[in-house]
Amino acid sequence: MQLAFVRLGVLPFLLLGAVIVFSLMSDNFLTGRNIMNVLRQATYLTIVAMGQMLALLTGGFDLSVGTILAITSVVSATVMSAVFVASPDSVVLAVFLGILAGFATGTAIGVVNGIGVSVFNVSPFMMTLGMASVGFGIALYMTGGVPVYGMPDAFGTMFGFGQFLGLPVPIYVTAALIVAMGGLLYWTRLGRYFYAVGGNIKASALSGINTRQTLFLAYTMCGGLAAISGLLLTARLETGEANIGASMPLESIAACVIGGVSLRGGIGRVENVVLGAVFIGLIQNGMNLARIESYLQTVVIGVLLIVAVVADQLRQRYIARIQD
Repeated sequence: MQLAFVRLGVLPFLLLGAVIVFSLMSDNFLTGRNIMNVLRQATYLTIVAMGQMLALLTGGFDLSVGTILAITSVVSATVMSAVFVASPDSVVLAVFLGILAGFATGTAIGVVNGIGVSVFNVSPFMMTLGMASVGFGIALYMTGGVPVYGMPDAFGTMFGFGQFLGLPVPIYVTAALIVAMGGLLYWTRLGRYFYAVGGNIKASALSGINTRQTLFLAYTMCGGLAAISGLLLTARLETGEANIGASMPLESIAACVIGGVSLRGGIGRVENVVLGAVFIGLIQNGMNLARIESYLQTVVIGVLLIVAVVADQLRQRYIARIQD
C-alpha cells in the first residue's frame, strides 16, 4: 500500500473511494450517460487547471482565473450581441468578433499579471488577487449584474451543445488543448524552462534562462486558457454572465494539487492534472446526484484540497526515506 502511494500519489485512492461511495448513494452514478455528462462538465475546469498548472510550475499561482472567465463571458456576449443586432445577417462575423474580443480581454488580464509578477516582482498572491478584484468590478460595471442576452443561436448551438461523432464539441477542444499542453511541456525548451524556474529560479537565471520572460509567458498563457474556458462556458449558458467562475481559483488549484503538482513549483504532469479535474467533476456530479447542497460541496472541495496537500507532504517524506 505504501509503495503504491509513493508511486501513484493520492489521486487513485481518492478516485476509488469516490466511485465506491457515490455508486452506493446513487444507481445513476456509473451509467454511461452520466459519465459522459461528467466529462463534458469537467472540460471547463480541465482547461483552467492546465493554465493554473503553468503558474504553479513556476512557483506561483493565479487567483484571477475566475474573473477571467467572467469578463471573457461579458465582453464576448456584449460584442457578439451588438454586432448581431446591427447586422442580423452577419452571424459568422458576430461570432468571430465576439470570440476575438472575449479572448483578447481575458488574455490581457493574464498579460497584466505576467508583467506585475515578472517585471515588478509583485507576489503572485497580491498581483492576481488585485486583478481578480479589478476584472470582477469591470464585469459588474458593464452589466450591472444583469446577464447579457442577444447572442446568435449558432454560437451556443456550435460550441455549447454541438456534437461530432457522438461527443460534445467542448471535449474535442479540451482534448486538442491537452495534446498541445503536453507537447509544450515535454517536448519544447520553453516547457523545460517552466520546470526549471519553479525548481530553482536563481539557478535558472545563472544557467542563462530568461526567467522574467518565462514567468510572463506562464501567466499570459494561464489567462489565455481561462479565456477559452470562459468562451465555451458562455456558449453553454447562451448568456454573458458576470458571476460565473467564482469557484474556479479553488477548484483549479485543487485539481492541480490532487494531480500531484507541487505548490513549491517545478513538479507536475499534464495527464495527472486532467485526471484531477475529472475527479473534481466526478465529486461534484456525485454530490448533485446525492442532493448535497452547493454550500456543502464547497466545503468538500476545500477539505479535498487540504487532504491532497497533507498527502503530498507524506509522500515526499516517504520518498526521502526511501532515497536515504
